[in-house]
Amino acid sequence: MAWRLARDEGTEALTLGRLAEQAGVTKPVVYDHFGTRSGLLITLYMEFDARQTTIMDAALESGEATLESRASVIASSYVDCVLLQGREIPGVIAALAGSPELEKIKRDYQAVFLEKCRNALAPFAQPGAIQPASLWAMLGAAESLSYAAAAGALTAAEAKSELSDTILAMVARSRRGD
Repeated sequence: MAWRLARDEGTEALTLGRLAEQAGVTKPVVYDHFGTRSGLLITLYMEFDARQTTIMDAALESGEATLESRASVIASSYVDCVLLQGREIPGVIAALAGSPELEKIKRDYQAVFLEKCRNALAPFAQPGAIQPASLWAMLGAAESLSYAAAAGALTAAEAKSELSDTILAMVARSRRGD
């Protein structure tokens, strides 16, 4: 119900009172479950992250152990997960930047994702050569391209292709020591 409310009315409408009303339960039920609006946003983000992790882990496990395959898996997993969730995930993620506590939780989850990407790509780069700045740039590209696809500005295929190319370029730079 929270995802539907965010999709239909926007993240600003995502309050615990409004959620209780839409879910047909009393406010104390929602407050007991989430505690605060921040708790609700964190829960939604954790659900999104768990889905993204499951999709990516399964694709990495079943995919070929080549650079091109892993870049494609990372790109496709990220874009597909955002598209699966819909246009509301950018609003939820943006709302997480609303306080230092929420921003820290978002950054912690992002750090885990970046480390997973580093580990998946490490066999194709010089040891320790994939720099944190490069991984953060890749994440920024992943978010922007996925959100553009969710908004209809790009096709999913265009977003995935560009993100995969970005990942390949990042690894190529790490091979040269750039």
